[in-house]
Amino acid sequence: MERTLIIIKPDGVQRSLVGEVIARFERRGLRIAGLKLMHISRALAEEHYAEHKGKPFYEGTVRYMTSAPVVVMVLEGPNAIQAARQTMGKTHPLEAAPGTIRGDFGLDIARNLVHGSDKPETAEREIALYFKPEELVSYQRVTDAWLSE
Repeated sequence: MERTLIIIKPDGVQRSLVGEVIARFERRGLRIAGLKLMHISRALAEEHYAEHKGKPFYEGTVRYMTSAPVVVMVLEGPNAIQAARQTMGKTHPLEAAPGTIRGDFGLDIARNLVHGSDKPETAEREIALYFKPEELVSYQRVTDAWLSE
C-alpha cells in the first residue's frame, strides 16, 4: 500500500474541475485518505518548492500556488504514486495523452491543474507538510478486492 499527495491547483479549483479530478482518481481505484480545501500560505509554498529556489520559475510558482484556494488530498492504493501520475498525464499538458487530466483540461505548463508526488520519499515529505497523522484515515472499501490481488 502506498500513499501520494495530490494538489488540485488554483486553476483546477477556479475552473470548477475539483469533482472531475477527484472522480478520475477514484475511478482509477485510488482511495482518499485525506482531503481538504485550503489557501496555501507563502511560507508553506516556499517550503514545498524549496528544492526549486533560485530557478527561473520558482517565484512565479510560489505566487501562483498562493493566489487562490487549492484542494489537497492524500490518495492510497497499490502503486498509488505511479497510478496517480499516469492519471494526471505528462507535466506539459500539450504532451499529455488524451484521457489524462492534463491532456483533457490543460493548455499551459504553468497552469497544469494538478500536482502529484513523484516518488515515495517526496510523498512522505509532502504529505507531512499538509496533513497531521490524525487527519489521515485508512480503510477498506468493498470494491478493493476487485482492484488487485
